[in-house]
Amino acid sequence: MRDMNRMNSIGADEDADVFEITDFTTASDWERFIARFEEIIHEWKLANRPPLPPAPKDEYSNGAWDERTEELQFADFKFKITHKFLKSCVVTTEGRSSEEKDGAQDNDDTEDFDEKTPTVYSDLMNLDNDFPSRAHPLCRWYGLQEFLTLSPAANNEIIDTESRTKLLLSSASIAMSNTTCSVPVFVQQSHNWRKLYCGTCVVPGANVEFEMVHLKKIPSQYDHLAGLLDVFKSKLGCVYISMPPVSVSVRFTYILSDWSCTAWPQAPPDLSSLMEDEVGCSDFGNLPFGACEDPVSDLHLSCTWPSLSEDMIVENHVYSDLDPLQAPQWSVRINMVDDPLCLLGDYIREFLTLTERKETTDELLGNLVSDDGENADLSQALQRLTEPNMPYAMPSIGSVVSTATTRLKIKPEEAPIASDMLNQILLFLFPDAKGPKCEGEDENGDEEVKEKTARYIDVLAELKKQMKTAPLDSLTHRLAVCFSIVNHNYGGLRAVAHLWQEFVLEMRFRWENNHFVSGVEKCQPNLGACLLHQKLQMLNCCIERKMKRESLGYGYGSEYDNSAGASPDSPGDPFSSVSDKQDTSPAEGRVDEVIAERVGSIGSVSDDEFYDCDDDEDDDADGASVPKEKTKSDRKNSRNRDSSEDRAKLEESIESASVASESSFKDSVSHKPEGRLAPFKNMKLQGSSEQMYVPITQEPSPMTEDMLEEHADVLSKLGSSQESTQLRARMQSACLLSDMESFKAANPGCTLEDFVRWYSPRDYIEDEVETEDGKKEIKGCLSQRMQIPGNMWVEVWQSARPVPARRQRRLFDDTKEAEKVLHWLSSMKPATVVFNLMPMLTHAAIVKVLDNEDADVPAVKTLVDQIVSKGAKLTRNPMADVRKYEHLVRLIEMAETLIARTVSLRSKFSEDLLEQRGAESELHHFVSCLHQHPEVTVRGGPCGPVGAIIHKLFVQSQKASYMLLDEDEEPTEEVEKDAHKPASTVPDFPRPTAREYILRAMVPRPAPYSRVLPQKMFCVLVENDHFRLAGAFSSDTTFQ
Repeated sequence: MRDMNRMNSIGADEDADVFEITDFTTASDWERFIARFEEIIHEWKLANRPPLPPAPKDEYSNGAWDERTEELQFADFKFKITHKFLKSCVVTTEGRSSEEKDGAQDNDDTEDFDEKTPTVYSDLMNLDNDFPSRAHPLCRWYGLQEFLTLSPAANNEIIDTESRTKLLLSSASIAMSNTTCSVPVFVQQSHNWRKLYCGTCVVPGANVEFEMVHLKKIPSQYDHLAGLLDVFKSKLGCVYISMPPVSVSVRFTYILSDWSCTAWPQAPPDLSSLMEDEVGCSDFGNLPFGACEDPVSDLHLSCTWPSLSEDMIVENHVYSDLDPLQAPQWSVRINMVDDPLCLLGDYIREFLTLTERKETTDELLGNLVSDDGENADLSQALQRLTEPNMPYAMPSIGSVVSTATTRLKIKPEEAPIASDMLNQILLFLFPDAKGPKCEGEDENGDEEVKEKTARYIDVLAELKKQMKTAPLDSLTHRLAVCFSIVNHNYGGLRAVAHLWQEFVLEMRFRWENNHFVSGVEKCQPNLGACLLHQKLQMLNCCIERKMKRESLGYGYGSEYDNSAGASPDSPGDPFSSVSDKQDTSPAEGRVDEVIAERVGSIGSVSDDEFYDCDDDEDDDADGASVPKEKTKSDRKNSRNRDSSEDRAKLEESIESASVASESSFKDSVSHKPEGRLAPFKNMKLQGSSEQMYVPITQEPSPMTEDMLEEHADVLSKLGSSQESTQLRARMQSACLLSDMESFKAANPGCTLEDFVRWYSPRDYIEDEVETEDGKKEIKGCLSQRMQIPGNMWVEVWQSARPVPARRQRRLFDDTKEAEKVLHWLSSMKPATVVFNLMPMLTHAAIVKVLDNEDADVPAVKTLVDQIVSKGAKLTRNPMADVRKYEHLVRLIEMAETLIARTVSLRSKFSEDLLEQRGAESELHHFVSCLHQHPEVTVRGGPCGPVGAIIHKLFVQSQKASYMLLDEDEEPTEEVEKDAHKPASTVPDFPRPTAREYILRAMVPRPAPYSRVLPQKMFCVLVENDHFRLAGAFSSDTTFQ
């Protein structure tokens, strides 16, 4: 029984062992991690790669770096592996690797890869890139040109234990050994801000361990070179043998942040001007420019002693040989304020924010209007009723502004803009109220233009062509700049609404009193300008037409009913000379320039308006006399009656135009010629010997771009039916009808051929024909397009009556158009006003940047060209919005910041501080390099001209910190008592803020009989910040 029980128990144990068998063929998480690591190394082609050549000098700072990233997983923890490498060296080596391998196979004497110096060793001992100005921390500490980093994929995850770090490093070492990859691998520990790494590198027959120490405070025993040498030698473990001297490279950094001795970036405000408390603003026509604070934060002076033997220098807690004035190499780094407050960008951005406001002018100023405003308007209305129609007594131009400012009755104690300030603003906007300019102003302006460079002139010309704004000396330009300054300094949106209301009243005052708008061209609206400037040009056109009409007593007198002696350029001539029409074809361009509202009312009798004619021309055709004197009502009734009859005739003639023959149609010669301007060359009327005359015609109607869009929209909405086509032809032929009527009145008995010969010579074809007698004669005929059945020209010619221009309905109603402009101005919200002024404001800002541009800084020139291109596209884009303007303003701010930094640096490195004559060019080159490079080497170190200036700046800062006066000033008793040290004991330089040491040695490790391998330790000591040691220690794995 005992044997049976024993057998049962053994069988049970065997069964239990069978179920607990572990399958070792299944890969573990650790093995999968290593396998994935090796796959990534092969994908990046880092395995079995030949060593890289040493990086050239300054390649770490100026060369291009690249990186690639992959993810891998250890159990459920995700990691991110990154390959950081110097692009130029790695790419060049990959191109040559295949050639080297082929050559190694063919040449038996070729050196094996194992005998070449590994890349990590050459990087550790490379002296050309000891202190790069900008590089990855691992590159700066160890001098590596490529490396791998292993870090948690999630930002909130960290590797906080030493066991995890060692596990990852051992796994990476296995992967590196299996793939024969000699690229260093680092594992990031702790939080990212600590930049704490631990790494390893596997090379043939050796390995390199990368260790790091990071402390918040500097230990007192390691606060100098002597203590750091002790740490380095103790780590090597070779104190018992005769160790070669350690090579030491030292770099001390001194910070200069006290600029009290240099000039302030902005001039102090002028207390005698109206803007006595505004910095950067001298008047309402100049935008401020520059930084309100010093854009230069501090200057870092780095003094370097490269590759010294430890026996040559002494530095301990008592004494130091490292004097900055004895350093062989100096380099300077400038730290700038990230986003300094600049005036120009601040003014424009604050003005642009007003476009988001929704308030109207009434909502902003409604509670400020006084109670006597209605009575004042009523009295002015009654006064206008009692005034004569003809303003013979023209008010002086000097009373324009003073009258306009009293039109808006606002409580003075609650007005956003004070009355005195408002008068000064209006005087600036309308300088014609000041009287003639002083002679000296024009001379100063000419001198200023002469000083501008060729680039400045070229860019201004390009701005004028490309940007859809307004001329720089125009009222619209002054208006944009003034509104921006008023918004920033005098009350924001309410002040803008107040000033705009006054501006609109000024425009109405000038329209009613026949004063041209100063600063706006007296011509037709320029479609290349912004819409606001076009509207002001249209208002000037209306004022000009109104003045011409009123100069003749609200009608065109008989002085224009002359013959050949009239001059087309005589003053007060309300009609345009068309004597130049023999070279162009007005029918192709002029006919389509009439707006739909004006020409579409041809068929409406109630809207017809005719000019008053002279009394002696109202006689009947058959000689029946009419009394010369008529009452006003009789003339009105007669005019309405005549207009109704004429309109009926016009409708009847248009209906019968399709069946009438142009060759058989001739005007009656019963009427006498009227409205002749001048003979037209030596041409005679066909079928007679009468001279052909150029008629006096009406000027075409000027139009702004919104009127053209409205006209095109009306025409497009008419449709394609026959009635729509006829109506569209009528709308487009109003100007043509007026010219035909004027031509018929000036040339009785003329034909359509005569009109075409004058109006559109291209449509009259002349050929030389041989007669029956054998003589050659020149005969002409209309072109094919004029002979098409149903031609519009034929229909309009047959419906045209011989009516001179002074009796015709006006093509351009100046009163109606002026009221449209004034309504458009007054109906705009302040936000809309701001948006319409933004093109001019950006134009003014670009010109301001050009005025302060520095040709020695290429970055500014590139940015200015980008701003000009962006501004041109934005101002001509009909779909421009606030966001696009914000991007342009950001570019302007960047240019202003760059220029402000340049001005600040030039004021600090002034030529007045130079001790050597002829070194101005070197100083300018040094300042320009500070913008282009992160760190600039001082030529000659402390003995050079720039080094002498830097030395003076530090001396001045030290004296200011110890409250000491200059040598040429006599100290007072209080200063002598408060001075901590006498002047002779004040050091020229403060205590270095950062001290960096690089210790190198070639030592056998770990045993005295091991191979001699490179060892390196980087030490950085930052005052009141941190203490860091980064060591790379090589060990021989063959001879241990």
